[in-house]
Amino acid sequence: MTHAAASAKSSSVARGAAWFGLVVLTLINLLNYLDRNVVPPLGESLRVSSLHVTDTEFGALASAFILVYMVAAPAFGVLGDSRSRPRLIALGVGLWSVATVLAGLASHYGWLLAARAAVGIGEAAYGSIAPALLADYFPDRQRSRVFAVMYMAIPVGSALGYVVGGAMDAHHGWRSAFFVAGAPGLLLALLALRLLDPPRGAQDDEPSAPVARTPRGFAAYLDVARIRDYRNTVFGYAAYTFATGGIAAWMPTFLIRIRHLDTQSASVSLGGVLVVTGFAGTFAGGWLADALHRRMPNANLLVSGVTTLLAAPLAYVALTSPNHAVYWPALAAAEVLIFMSTGPINSAIIDAVPAVMRASAMAASIFMIHILGDVPSPYLIGALAERAGLDRAVLLVPAAVVVAGVWWCYAAIRPRRQALRAG
Repeated sequence: MTHAAASAKSSSVARGAAWFGLVVLTLINLLNYLDRNVVPPLGESLRVSSLHVTDTEFGALASAFILVYMVAAPAFGVLGDSRSRPRLIALGVGLWSVATVLAGLASHYGWLLAARAAVGIGEAAYGSIAPALLADYFPDRQRSRVFAVMYMAIPVGSALGYVVGGAMDAHHGWRSAFFVAGAPGLLLALLALRLLDPPRGAQDDEPSAPVARTPRGFAAYLDVARIRDYRNTVFGYAAYTFATGGIAAWMPTFLIRIRHLDTQSASVSLGGVLVVTGFAGTFAGGWLADALHRRMPNANLLVSGVTTLLAAPLAYVALTSPNHAVYWPALAAAEVLIFMSTGPINSAIIDAVPAVMRASAMAASIFMIHILGDVPSPYLIGALAERAGLDRAVLLVPAAVVVAGVWWCYAAIRPRRQALRAG
């Protein structure tokens, strides 16, 4: 493809429409992670409430949400490769918002568990489809940075979830946290309907492989499973998700129970660290991967692997040192390094597959990283905490971080293969 042809193709999506799409998808992602992380600060209140939620049951709230999320993702992946992506995203956002509000009305644990599980259906639509849609707004040479912008909402949303959950719980009770987290999604669902839905692959300046011309349906999952680069990326991502999902579910409780902070101090402190480290790490990782991309085809995997490995010893120090002057700086440094892989690794997934199978590839990734990652990890940490103590149970986290880093580094140094021909 000539430079002129590439330029013409990259201009096929108007700049205004592309940036509007990025803003809306980023705001939805922020709400996505606010919703997910509004629950962890409520752990102690739910334990002493009329619902009498045990540690194992509390861990199961996160696991149930992720379980439904990953099971629903494949259906939305197939739909996202053939149907209107803005409409599917709007449906998902509206559904998870209503389910979150219903969680605040729970009169028993079963109701609360069902409501949190239902949130996973709505988030599966967004999680599967949004990255594929965003990839069609911007050329591939900018994708790590663009994904970094959208995924900066992860630390901000997570921090807001901790802060909103802790503050609302402290002043108005745990139910109010769900009401505040759920209501804004209805407005964002309306904004999602205004998003442009360009042709699949519209912004691929230089395709790395022949691109499928028609959607593959559920057969796409067999196709993407044959792509070695995709498999390695996803299996490393599963170990990474085991670590991040487990610590996200348990860190507020860890700070309260093991480090003896009060609920609001724990949530506000943790939220502040997440915002700063998340912005710095996500931006730096996306910029670095794009800067290295032209000279190193596997830059996305290499950046993710190296930074994740560097984070592991710092995470261990943060979870074992009782000294506030030691564990807070160690936690901050570990989180910067952990967040550096966010943009590059999602870009690596998108780049590994043909354009018309990207929603399916993201859906398959969601299924695998969660069934192997943060479906079992919150529950396992909770179950181990009841037997050996939470201080020991959380050490599963740095161990999983090491596995992720090693796997991605291994994938990065192997010869790169072209994405599967499908048509």
